[in-house]
Amino acid sequence: METAGHAEYRLQGLPPVIHASSRTLILGSMPGAVSLSKQEYYGHPRNHFWPLLYAIWGEGSPPETAYRDRLDFALEQGVGLWDVLAGCEREGSLDADIRKPEANDFILLLNEYPTIERVFFNGKTAEQLYRKQVLPQLLKQEKGTHIKYDTLPSSSPARAMSLQDKLVDWRKLGDA
Repeated sequence: METAGHAEYRLQGLPPVIHASSRTLILGSMPGAVSLSKQEYYGHPRNHFWPLLYAIWGEGSPPETAYRDRLDFALEQGVGLWDVLAGCEREGSLDADIRKPEANDFILLLNEYPTIERVFFNGKTAEQLYRKQVLPQLLKQEKGTHIKYDTLPSSSPARAMSLQDKLVDWRKLGDA
């Protein structure tokens, strides 16, 4: 589709990574181009997500381990991963370029995983999209009213902040 002189592409997100014992859910907005091409959450080598998780819990192998091992590490901490959006149009990887956002089905997710107590947004865009596209439907269905929400600085390399500075806020995950 051509709009205003540039092409936009319909993207589909990744399925949730979650377990019956997950108590915490980390929500991004929509995976970037590198992550989508690899079909991996936080697959860009400069994304701070995996180094942050390993720094918080300080165990296990370094983030260079196989993707499945990183997912297992997150799940062992009671952390599930998903994105607010199931799909959108976007050229490139920037949240600012997201058009025609379509939210994931959180009513279905919370019905299947009622153990979720905390949701952490990986960046302000994820929070804004959730509050606009998801929360009204949840409240209408009286779902997730017990969930506590918090917004963390984006782990994306586009967020100009050092790993150590991000870690100050991200340590809240370990306290959850």
